[in-house]
Amino acid sequence: MQGRYVQVAKGGAPLEVVMRDVAEPKPGHVRVRVQACGVCHSDSVTVQGLFPFITYPRVPGHEVIGLIDAVGEGVVPWKKGQRVGVGWYGGHCGHCEPCRRGDLVACQNALIPGVTYDGGYADYIVVPADALAAVPDSFKSAEAAPLLCAGITTFNSLRNTKAKPPDTVAVFGIGGLGHLGVQFAAKMGFNTVAIGRGADKTDFAHKLGARHYIDSSSENVAEALQKLGGARVIVATVPDNDAMSAAVGGLGYAGELVVLGVSMTPLQVSTLPLILQRQSVHGWPSGTSIESEDTLKFSELTGVLPLIEKYPLDRAAEAYERMMSGKARFRVVIETGA
Repeated sequence: MQGRYVQVAKGGAPLEVVMRDVAEPKPGHVRVRVQACGVCHSDSVTVQGLFPFITYPRVPGHEVIGLIDAVGEGVVPWKKGQRVGVGWYGGHCGHCEPCRRGDLVACQNALIPGVTYDGGYADYIVVPADALAAVPDSFKSAEAAPLLCAGITTFNSLRNTKAKPPDTVAVFGIGGLGHLGVQFAAKMGFNTVAIGRGADKTDFAHKLGARHYIDSSSENVAEALQKLGGARVIVATVPDNDAMSAAVGGLGYAGELVVLGVSMTPLQVSTLPLILQRQSVHGWPSGTSIESEDTLKFSELTGVLPLIEKYPLDRAAEAYERMMSGKARFRVVIETGA
């Protein structure tokens, strides 16, 4: 049996559709017939060859939804025909310090779909059973896929802060990550503030559930947040450390800046408030497979959904370029037609 795989022959090479033999799952693994795979900015790690340990050719993609079609020896409780998802967490080594302390998503030898093994830009993917998350029946596969990276990252980061409703929580950026972060914060009961560029985004921010909107192009973000009493949490989804640095002054007592947007420039933070007001700055990765299930269940219960653009698998290269160009304001999803 053969299937379509969209691979990168080497770092920096174009995405290409090839036919390959479909692998059988090893013990402890399952094979999933892919229905949908989200396109994430992190896919550039593989396409551009940013990690030296990636072996090629490699199939990108770590926001995968599909049906189990083969089960390896020793796998429980997963069964053929179940709809499942796989996110950034694709397995763990079990012996590094984070693993031994139970922090599996911080594994120092992490298994990542589309990075350390072939991902979801394909008809089939073989993954460790530990990486699987059950998907509620009510979700369309294309809608569920982005929740396994953008969704879990924003949801998990919020619920692991010290904020409690009705604390003020600000989400900086209302794009691919941020439009989900605003929805999650609002559904969790926080006094939600959306921060974006341009007055034209005001109505959209309120439709997402924000009680307040700050236009960073015309307002001082820190001052605007302080007028609201200071933020207990600022979730920074923008890949702009200058913008993050300018917002830190909007934190209130014991406020937390949670960094989700990746930038290569240094973050500038005044140390005095960190000391005198017990403020903190930290990052947050995605989450494990059971936390993906939590994200999906919460989204189903509260109606949180990503805004998506869909492309067929044969146009995966176009879908990737659409996401990386910034022209897709939210999320792009590849569908296989299965």
